[in-house]
Amino acid sequence: MFPRLLRFATPTSTRLTLTRPLMPRPPHMDPEGRRPVEQSIRTKLSESLCPDHLEVHNESHMHAVPPGSESHFRVLVVSGRFEGLSLLQRHRLVNEALREELSGRVHALAIQAKTPQQWEGNPTLAKSPPCMGGSKGDHTVEEKLKAGGGVGEGH
Repeated sequence: MFPRLLRFATPTSTRLTLTRPLMPRPPHMDPEGRRPVEQSIRTKLSESLCPDHLEVHNESHMHAVPPGSESHFRVLVVSGRFEGLSLLQRHRLVNEALREELSGRVHALAIQAKTPQQWEGNPTLAKSPPCMGGSKGDHTVEEKLKAGGGVGEGH
């Protein structure tokens, strides 16, 4: 029966045209290294919080994501706007400023929000712990990264 069906099946095109990538590049990656997500974070925090000091660190390389990813960040924001606010209220201000990024492109954001007085007493940025995410037990991570595919939401 199958040979009979195959006789009538003819391909609509025998030539494959590659005019666009077969798999779209995830939105958190920039193949040309321009770092648009990092720049967006920097701009939005500068505009909304008028910081005395701002550091934005892309820590994606510490996680099981393809090279060039912009998905894991650590920020240090020193702003007078934090005076009299609890740590939770400070984090909410940062999260609100970065609502668009956090809704899709940024998977993880570590925040240090200090007042100028706190910064003066301790001008350091905490280090991130090593990645212990979901890909730890996945022995195919290396192949997935070489293939250019993500490893999902596991760090």
